[in-house]
Amino acid sequence: MSQEYNKSDKTDNQNNTPNPFDNKKNKGKKPKFNSLWIYAILAVVFILISVLGGSSGNKIDMKELLKMVSKGEVESIDVDIANGGRAEVFLTKDAKKLKDHKNEVKENPFPGGTAPYTYYLSSVGDYEYFNTQIENAQSNIDVEKRAFVNPVNKGNIWDSPLVTLVIYIVIFGLIWMFIMRRMGGGAGGAGGSQIFSIGKSKAQLFDKDTKVNVTFKDVAGLEGAKEEVMEIVDFLKNPKKYTNLGGKIPKGALLVGPPGTGKTLLAKAVAGEADVPFFSLSGSDFVEMFVGVGASRVRDLFKQAKEKAPCIIFIDEIDAIGRARGKNAMQGGNDERENTLNQLLTEMDGFGTDTGVIMLAATNRADILDSALLRAGRFDRQIYADMPDLNERREIFDVHLKPIKIVKDLDIDFLARQTPGFSGADIANMCNEAALIAARHDKKVVEKQDFLDAVDRIVGGLEKKNKIITPEEKYAIAVHEAGHATVSWMCEFAHPLVKVTIVPRGRSLGAAWYLPNERQITRTEEMLDEMCATLGGRAAEKVVFDKISTGALNDLEKVTKQAMAMVSIYGLNEAIGNISYYNMDNSFSKPFSEKQAALIDGEIKKLTDEQYARAISILSENKDKLLKLADQLLDKEVIFKEDVEKIFGMSASDVAAKKYKEEVPEVVIEAKSEVTEVLEEEDTKEKESE
Repeated sequence: MSQEYNKSDKTDNQNNTPNPFDNKKNKGKKPKFNSLWIYAILAVVFILISVLGGSSGNKIDMKELLKMVSKGEVESIDVDIANGGRAEVFLTKDAKKLKDHKNEVKENPFPGGTAPYTYYLSSVGDYEYFNTQIENAQSNIDVEKRAFVNPVNKGNIWDSPLVTLVIYIVIFGLIWMFIMRRMGGGAGGAGGSQIFSIGKSKAQLFDKDTKVNVTFKDVAGLEGAKEEVMEIVDFLKNPKKYTNLGGKIPKGALLVGPPGTGKTLLAKAVAGEADVPFFSLSGSDFVEMFVGVGASRVRDLFKQAKEKAPCIIFIDEIDAIGRARGKNAMQGGNDERENTLNQLLTEMDGFGTDTGVIMLAATNRADILDSALLRAGRFDRQIYADMPDLNERREIFDVHLKPIKIVKDLDIDFLARQTPGFSGADIANMCNEAALIAARHDKKVVEKQDFLDAVDRIVGGLEKKNKIITPEEKYAIAVHEAGHATVSWMCEFAHPLVKVTIVPRGRSLGAAWYLPNERQITRTEEMLDEMCATLGGRAAEKVVFDKISTGALNDLEKVTKQAMAMVSIYGLNEAIGNISYYNMDNSFSKPFSEKQAALIDGEIKKLTDEQYARAISILSENKDKLLKLADQLLDKEVIFKEDVEKIFGMSASDVAAKKYKEEVPEVVIEAKSEVTEVLEEEDTKEKESE
């Protein structure tokens, strides 16, 4: 349940489409082809077919028809025998002028076409009987005015099997085109969303029309990385400065580092500073379900880049396509990805490679990249973006605190010291969380305590105030955390304690917060003291209750990893010796015999047992102070370094630091006197020689 501040890795482009309403820009230009024209033409065809093949009259019943026939208003009746006995009624010229039929008469919309019928019957039943009814109805009128019943066989264009097949083909074709457009849509460049342009590059182009506002001033820290990248930008601006001396600009630079350290931000700064076209895309943009699309997009990308050379191409998360080839046992599983990588290797430094295109790429997994991709001539430089140190964190805070309303006397140096192991993204998140916390409490400005609460929120997790904990469990947690604090206070090389809390956060029921020293190397005694302090929680339960619980799971995991690293990786164990079984894949393998494995297991257990016994010994000697600290922790829930110092006095690390400061002046004086003696001897020898 101990908690430290240092953590493991957790981790708009403007549209340049021309305005169609700008007459000045579009004047004199031919309209571009658009696939929507095809849909419009098909719609018009279907409408024409509907008009030609559909009905152009009004439906009537048999009674009304016989009434019109008896008046001599019908010129002829066509009965379509093949279409279910449908009857089409054609009126005489005089009848069309009558008031009863004038509104029902429709003119023929097609020049040269036949006059449309006015009324129709959907079915006449038996044809002979229908003909007899018509003859009986017009028996009392003159022969010249009688209507003729004509049996015809028109059929229906929609009933044709060929027409039905064509309709199905057109419908499925439109659906297929719609699906393919969706699957290949969103690509950059002209026509990128069309099915025939699925192999086009998806890179976003940044040039003088779409300027990026990020500059190197917005990138805090990363001084070494900025110098490397700024040299590339300077070469593009002043090429003669380097070419006069025979120098060549690197063809590619690979930005490597943990997540959140500012690799992509550095690339944005390059895009903002360089006065050349900048193509930006992700490694996953080359990945597609269709065979050959990845290689096609690589070819199209470099084709566009060569046309705009000199220019820069930036591929973020290049490990999506740059993994080492041939490491997957499944046959055919990586063919498409490997083909994409092969095409990228050829374009970067192949037989027909042209100059003028500079590659930038970023990844946090450089260990899995193909060696051919990392060789000189492709990526000549590997620029490492490491976690920021104290001074770099101070600069990052200066950048992210600009838009935040903070108190005037906020100590930025204090915030930088309180965040070891934080990346640039973590610091940005911390500043934002502090502002949200201050707003939640209706504050006008963000104060120091808000930033500390933000650190607790990011590292420890969300505070769980309503978590149900029994009084016995709460006291056990207090004893456990007091044990961590006590042992770390008594160990000289343990990380300095900041505060202890029994407030549940995230998955932990309590935590002891430390401020790790920013050291570059770690010695044996320092790792042993850290292990002892980590086991202090379980040791306190044993000393106070003579029982142990499951609350030390996180502590045991951490101690086991530390002991395993000391024995099998760092060579800090005398029995195993100066041997390391660490490989570059960051995975623990067993390139040793069973006897050696048993020896390693024994040494790991021996280390943990020794530090556990040492923690019990320290707590047994200070049991009364341990209980006092636990009671105070149970009462306040959160206690700080000053509260612990009132109970135990000065910590072992502070005592050692004070002693060192007192001894340093004497050492310096002795060193100065030795230098003086050497100089005097040299002067004496010179005089004697003269």
